[in-house]
Amino acid sequence: MRIASRHFRVVFCLAAALFTARQARASELNIPPEATIAIHLMYSGQPDRAVALARQLETSRPEHPLGYLIEADILWWKIYCKWSERKYNTIDAWSHTRPADSDDDADLALADKVTRLAEASIAKSDTAEMELYAGLGYASRARLLGLRYEKMPVARAGVEARKHLLRCLELDPNMADANLGLGLYNYYVDTLSALAKILRFFMGIPGGDKGVGLRQLETASSKGDLTQMEARFNMAKSLRNYDRDYARAAKAAAPLLAAYPVNPIFLLLAGDIEQKLGHNDAAAAKFRAAAASPEGDPACAAQVQKLAREALASMSKPD
Repeated sequence: MRIASRHFRVVFCLAAALFTARQARASELNIPPEATIAIHLMYSGQPDRAVALARQLETSRPEHPLGYLIEADILWWKIYCKWSERKYNTIDAWSHTRPADSDDDADLALADKVTRLAEASIAKSDTAEMELYAGLGYASRARLLGLRYEKMPVARAGVEARKHLLRCLELDPNMADANLGLGLYNYYVDTLSALAKILRFFMGIPGGDKGVGLRQLETASSKGDLTQMEARFNMAKSLRNYDRDYARAAKAAAPLLAAYPVNPIFLLLAGDIEQKLGHNDAAAAKFRAAAASPEGDPACAAQVQKLAREALASMSKPD
């Protein structure tokens, strides 16, 4: 699928400049401009165009994990949007037991392909780049299974992701994207209940540290090549859901909208945080903007509009 438009040409030029800058600092990551454009389109509400570019990467480099990783991420945001709901007075995709559907199966297949390709490359020559992709592949598997509340498979995938990402940083301490998976692991393992921590100990699952996790998410969000937006989104969401530090959550979320002001998922998150801070006018503006955003996936657009209506209705109810 060709993407011919003034918007495409501008983004391509920006991506090419960013690619050149990355080469200049001798990054081990081989990120072509098409990958940067695909990520931009993914967050700009154009998933079909993003998938087309990801699949072009898969065709041109069938043994490289990057195209499959980007396609898995595009599908993940579709799944996240589909399963988002307003619960506990908070908008999120909440974990609960449910059967797999076709989107789940496709996302897991892509995540597994990422890990298979990366681990096959590692078996030939161990590099920080392929350790990163192997870790992110396992992390992609963990986030989907976590949404389905499959505790043991999530733990196994998380431990594998941690192993590869630690090895990645051992080989290249400057590989900032590894901090996304490590940050999520450290943060969420440390938020387990007391009983879960006891079970974790007997199962031999490494412990975590929330403070370290937040610092790692900050590193990925400010220095990562692939994971900046996802790291910042998860940092803001974690500060809201678990720490209930809404001021820090708002500060963490602000760069999301600065980069992608019409992304409906980012707008719902920011609006939800504003509402918790008591900034009702700002919250209402963000909810309305989310409902009006040009989301390319019809099912996601319908769900966003439903969530925005529910959030706006909740603001009109007396305390």
